[in-house]
Amino acid sequence: MRNTLTLTALVACLAAGPVVALPVASEATASRDAYAVADLTPAAPATAAITVAEVEAAQRAWGEALVAISTEYERNGRAAATRLAGQVLDAAYGYNLGPVAFKPTLASGDQTFRTTRDGALAYFVGGDSRFAGDTGFALKGWRSYEIDNAAVVINGATAISTGNVILTDSEGRVTTVDKTWGWVRDSDGALRIVLHHSSLPYAPN
Repeated sequence: MRNTLTLTALVACLAAGPVVALPVASEATASRDAYAVADLTPAAPATAAITVAEVEAAQRAWGEALVAISTEYERNGRAAATRLAGQVLDAAYGYNLGPVAFKPTLASGDQTFRTTRDGALAYFVGGDSRFAGDTGFALKGWRSYEIDNAAVVINGATAISTGNVILTDSEGRVTTVDKTWGWVRDSDGALRIVLHHSSLPYAPN
């Protein structure tokens, strides 16, 4: 669980000052006084099998981070949101291990796949002339999220999930995306996203 806890603590620290517990942003728990509190349990060995509970916790941490980046942008501007997004990428994704199979929702042409950290950061917060079409997906006023898994597949120290992520913005507008994530456990025992595929649901004519 090291990756999830590190990411949660990071979001709490950067987006909420000295607060050490982060309110869970999921709509499923928004009505309850629910908090993700730091747990100092040692990380699992690199070869330990990933659990479904770890996958679900990592998904929640991703959703909380997205909401935190959006809120940070509104409070303190793009530079602050970019710093936070960079920290989130470093805590959650596997760019430190090599290329990541990241296909964001709204990308096209030769920038459809963002295998580098710079490409992922540009997608989330924009402001990079090399990715001029990026307006910052994480800056869209997100306030809450839900994750509806269709399947979670565990294979030892790797895991894959597929399903929907449902996002709600500050004006109550809802966006649903089809999402597939893949994780590996790194040498420190942390979960790292090495596959992130997102697309809009198919709408037949």
